[in-house]
Amino acid sequence: MVAPENLCLSLAIDQLKASGTNHYAVWVINAPYPGGYVHHDCIWSHELNQLWQAWQEMFALRGLPPVPSVAAATSPLPLPSLEVEQTGGSKTSRLMQHLGISLWQWLFDGAIQSSLNQSAGIAMGQSKPLRLRLEIRDPNLVGLPWEIMQPQAGKQAISLSEQLLFSRTTSDVDPLPSQLANQFLRILLVLGEDTDSGVKAETSRLKLEKEADILAQVMRTSSQMLDVDSVVTARTPCHVDTLVQPTPAELIACLERGDYNVMFYAGHGKPAPNGGLLLLCPDVAMSGTELAQVLTRCRVTLAVFNACWSAQPDQDGQQAIPRSSLAEVLIHHGVPAVLGMRDSIADHEALSFIQKLSQKLAERLSIDQAVAIARQHLLTLYKFNQPAWTLPVLYMHPEFNGELLKPLEEGKTELPRNSPTQVRRKLPTAYLRLLESQDKVWPIQGGMMRVGRKLENDLVIQEQWVSQKHAEIFYRDVQADSETNSCYFLRDFSRYGTLMLNGDDWQKIHHQEIPLRSGTRLKFGSSQGQTLEFLVDVPVNPDA
Repeated sequence: MVAPENLCLSLAIDQLKASGTNHYAVWVINAPYPGGYVHHDCIWSHELNQLWQAWQEMFALRGLPPVPSVAAATSPLPLPSLEVEQTGGSKTSRLMQHLGISLWQWLFDGAIQSSLNQSAGIAMGQSKPLRLRLEIRDPNLVGLPWEIMQPQAGKQAISLSEQLLFSRTTSDVDPLPSQLANQFLRILLVLGEDTDSGVKAETSRLKLEKEADILAQVMRTSSQMLDVDSVVTARTPCHVDTLVQPTPAELIACLERGDYNVMFYAGHGKPAPNGGLLLLCPDVAMSGTELAQVLTRCRVTLAVFNACWSAQPDQDGQQAIPRSSLAEVLIHHGVPAVLGMRDSIADHEALSFIQKLSQKLAERLSIDQAVAIARQHLLTLYKFNQPAWTLPVLYMHPEFNGELLKPLEEGKTELPRNSPTQVRRKLPTAYLRLLESQDKVWPIQGGMMRVGRKLENDLVIQEQWVSQKHAEIFYRDVQADSETNSCYFLRDFSRYGTLMLNGDDWQKIHHQEIPLRSGTRLKFGSSQGQTLEFLVDVPVNPDA
């Protein structure tokens, strides 16, 4: 069952075969309120059929397999609204908008629209996003770009919204395996066979290895989040392993020993009845069904495929085969989330998408929200009338709440003890500086700096191991005959302590007070945290 905090409206579409090939039923299979479980019968019109055919002719990059007409075949109808007008924009943008509005009006009609409005209102009242999941049971409709649906001209497409989080789903699934709470990103990057058959094997592998290095670096650097406006945002540790043209046995062995929560695959793929085929290395392929076994066994939460056809069903003559796409097969076997491509995507588009997606996942956003923002990024770069932003297709298991990484929690922290003694003379200038980016400097104002995750602190570090009120750095007058000539001290109040570099070893300070000397390096809460350096009377720019 969907978790109570996960406000979700799930719709299903299926053909009413007894009533004719173009008769369909749309009904609600999950709603956030009892009265939301409604249904609506509708007819797939000839105009919709023509719009879909026009879309394929204009946007299919590799040529989609022939989709049978779901309405009675007739002679083509003119579509005057798609003609280019001097003030109306390009034909491509008008076609995309026209099809998006038509799909919305067809799906959200009558009681279905009312259920959506009520559900969205409940979510708004609770200040939460509403998840909208669409199950398409007629395989002939799977290939349509439902992600472009929009209620009217000028409104946002459904897959771009962060308040109405759109994904596809299927109720024909194995139970969701128990998921461990993840704190870090552990990514397996797999590059399969290069589609350019004219390149020599040695040259192809060198090219793929270079591409793997670039992609791995993009994923790692995307998780390195630095401060914005005196807030050190959460830096999620990210580990990336790469496999270049592995055999199926090598891929399985790596997944079984790696404890990964994300797998990225980039390479050639082709449709087949058992979830398609991924061409891992020359003349060696792995089916989606085979891959599903190891992904569920190894508890991989998110599988991303930059492979054409990965979100498309296979065809038997002129008929689409039910539940035959790679994405559907993996969800069917219990993989929580799968992102595939409806058609081939250019390398530079895929790189932009992966970079933004990795960044948002590292910020601990839910998978569907991260995908929406990465899709917005594609639209900004490559424009509305280009197909790039429409190509990613996200499937989510109906029992999955979208959480890849455990969100930051507000843990209990101890109240600060006695405040420092009154300062009776001019204070030496002191700073904390982020070691990884030395232009990030925070001055210690008035002899006191409070450090923690809560926004009321002087230095906010939004890492999950940092307590809300973690530590204080303060100035204290020191007597001339004191054993130490330090004037600054650190006092720890935290749950997990503060680490101080002592020679080559990190010393843990927990509920203690210690003197600080210029050059002391600190980590708050965990060895995985960012390193800050304490400095006194060092000529740095306090306004950086």
